Amino acid sequence: MGNTAKDWPKDVIVPLAKPFVDARGAIQTLADAPLQAAQIITSKKGTVRANHYHKEGWHYCYVVSGSIDYYHRPVGSKDKPEHFHIQTGQVFFTPPMVEHAMVFPEDTVFLNLAGNKRDQQAYEDDLVRVELVKV
Repeated sequence: MGNTAKDWPKDVIVPLAKPFVDARGAIQTLADAPLQAAQIITSKKGTVRANHYHKEGWHYCYVVSGSIDYYHRPVGSKDKPEHFHIQTGQVFFTPPMVEHAMVFPEDTVFLNLAGNKRDQQAYEDDLVRVELVKV
């Protein structure tokens, strides 16, 4: 997968390819993309993350345990954000220039697989905060 819009997933929830399975177990590909950062994030029930958009950055998120109420809409839209309930074992994708927020209805652990570096300075330089979901 490349770094251009034509290569990005077409849907928010990304269907997972069939895992490779043999006598040792299984290998499940979560993202096939040029990643520059991988993070494991824990979130407590009732909290909100994101409420921002990335100017150039994008990321896949894989829910290890728990669930996420994910909201998104194009930057500058006044439409009500689209809502997805993301469950354990699902992957979702956020491209650049999409306002997004995550609400955690339960304690949740997820992986964030990002196309850009995630050191604090690079992250802040690419980020624009919005209030998509009221905290």
